[in-house]
Amino acid sequence: MSKINKILIVEDDLSLSEGIVLAFKDSNFAFVQTRNLAEARQAARSTPFQLVILDLNLPDGNGLDFLKELRQTSALPVIILTANDLETDVVRGLELGADDYITKPFSLMILRARVNARLRNTSTSAGDMVEIEGFCFSFAKMEFAKKGVPIELSKTEQKLLRILLENRGHTLTRAQLVDAIWTEGAEYVDENALSVTVNRLRNKLEDMPSSPRFIKTVYGIGYTWAVP
Repeated sequence: MSKINKILIVEDDLSLSEGIVLAFKDSNFAFVQTRNLAEARQAARSTPFQLVILDLNLPDGNGLDFLKELRQTSALPVIILTANDLETDVVRGLELGADDYITKPFSLMILRARVNARLRNTSTSAGDMVEIEGFCFSFAKMEFAKKGVPIELSKTEQKLLRILLENRGHTLTRAQLVDAIWTEGAEYVDENALSVTVNRLRNKLEDMPSSPRFIKTVYGIGYTWAVP
């Protein structure tokens, strides 16, 4: 089963948004199309994305405000796609945390190439080293520590930890986690396997596993890595 990359498009020009979707036809992408900041915020709260394509001039505000909000809790790759082509606009967007900046008009083939490149970079480098709340996680070296003390994690626990960290502050459903962790044959995995993996990871990371500070249960839905 190939991984499906979920992409959030924040673009008020519907024809352009539809053109972007068509440019990725027959590849492993799923798109959520939003036309303003309100819709984008709602989508970001409910769905874990792998990348955002963001316009700046939106009916209800500036896309940079949405970018700043994202960067408070997430390292999600963001590609700005805008008619604002002044050097100061580009610099500001990159300084606020955008990963790329493409000005209109543009080539859909180039956009596709940049999206694919950004996703490749994300999967191989971004997030390989995470230092947070006294933890140090190196996914590339498979070295994990809590307050300087090494922690041994199984491959399954590493997958769970990584997807929770990549989406920290967002709730992931049990089905989403099962699909992400057991990519092959997820449909045959007993949901109890997820509960067992969550409990094992809590026992290794949390000071009080019965009252977790980080890996929290969202009852009836799934789990989240809580943001203070």
